[in-house]
Amino acid sequence: MIEQRVQELPKVDLHRHLEGSMRLETIAEIVREFSLPLPQDIESLRRVVQVVEGDPKDHKHFLSKFTNIRQIFRSPEIIHRITIEAVEDAARDQIRYLELRFTPAALAQSGVFDLEDVTRWVIDAAAEAASAHRIEVGLIVSVNRHESLEIADEAARIAVDHIHDGVVGLDLAGNEVEFSAQPFQSILASAKQAGLGLTIHAGEWTGAENVRHAILELGADRIGHGIRVLDDPQVTSLARERGIPFEVSIDSNYLTGVIPSLDAHPLPQMIQAGLRTVLTTDDPSIFCTTLSLEYQHAIDHLGLSLESLKGFSLTAAQAAFLDPRRISQLETEFVGIFWRH
Repeated sequence: MIEQRVQELPKVDLHRHLEGSMRLETIAEIVREFSLPLPQDIESLRRVVQVVEGDPKDHKHFLSKFTNIRQIFRSPEIIHRITIEAVEDAARDQIRYLELRFTPAALAQSGVFDLEDVTRWVIDAAAEAASAHRIEVGLIVSVNRHESLEIADEAARIAVDHIHDGVVGLDLAGNEVEFSAQPFQSILASAKQAGLGLTIHAGEWTGAENVRHAILELGADRIGHGIRVLDDPQVTSLARERGIPFEVSIDSNYLTGVIPSLDAHPLPQMIQAGLRTVLTTDDPSIFCTTLSLEYQHAIDHLGLSLESLKGFSLTAAQAAFLDPRRISQLETEFVGIFWRH
C-alpha cells in the first residue's frame, strides 16, 4: 500500500543526467546496429554500463562506466531518442517537473558533432517529449572538471545562448577527487551573471571543504550530493544559513562507495541539521533506480515518513531553476494534491 502511495506522489527531480538515463534495451539495440565494441547480450552489456552486484563500490569504477556509455551517441537520431525516452520514463514515475542535465562534450563524440548541434538536438527532443507526456522539463548543461576549460567555456556560452529555449542551469560535475573546481570559477560566474542557475557536484567523494568552496568561491545555488558537508560544523552552518539545497541520491551514494550501506545514509542527520534537502536519481539507468525507489529507500532504510517525502517534493519545487511565479504555481499545485491525499 505504501509503495503505491509513494509511486502516485507528484515529484520533482532536480538531478538526473541524460547520459545515465538510457534504457538498457536501447543501448543494446544501438550496440548491435553500429557493431560497437561492447557486449551484445543484455546481461554482459549490463555489467559494462550499469553498477551491478559484485562491482567495486568506488568513484573510479563508477566513472569508468561512462567510457563505454560515450560510445553510444552515434547520430542525431540516437540523441533524440534517448532524450525522448528519459523524459518519458520520468513522467511515468509521476515526476511533474524534471531538470535533466546533459554533457554536450559527451554527446558530441569528442568532436564528431558540434556542441551547439547536440545541445539543439536535446532541446528539441526534450520539448517534444515534455509536450507529449505532460511534464515540465528544464535543461541543465553539464561540464566536467577533468575536461578542458575551452570545452567548458564553449558549453557555458551555448547554455547562455539558449536560456530562452529551456536551458535553466549550468552544472560542474566529474572527478572531484583528482580535479579542482577552481579553474572554472570565471566561467561559472559569467553563466550565473547571465541568468543561469548553478549546481555544483561537491562533498560527494571528498570532504566538506569542497562544499564550502562551491558556496563561497563558485557561487553555487545548489549542491549536487554534498553529504560530506556534515564533516565540518562550520560548513554545515554556512549551508544552513544560506539555505543551499542539497540534491541527495541515496542509491548513487551507496553504489559509488560514499556510504557503506543504505541504512548509513546521513540524510536524516542533514535534515536534523536544518539543511534543505531533496531526493534525486542522479543516474537512474546506471544505478537501476527511480525517484519512487529513492523515496522508498528513505522510508525503509532511513525511517522517514510519507509526510517527509511530500516535503522533499515541495522543497525541490522551491529550489527549481524557475522564475518565482512558476515556482509559486508549482507549490500551490503540489499542496492541493497532497491535501486531497
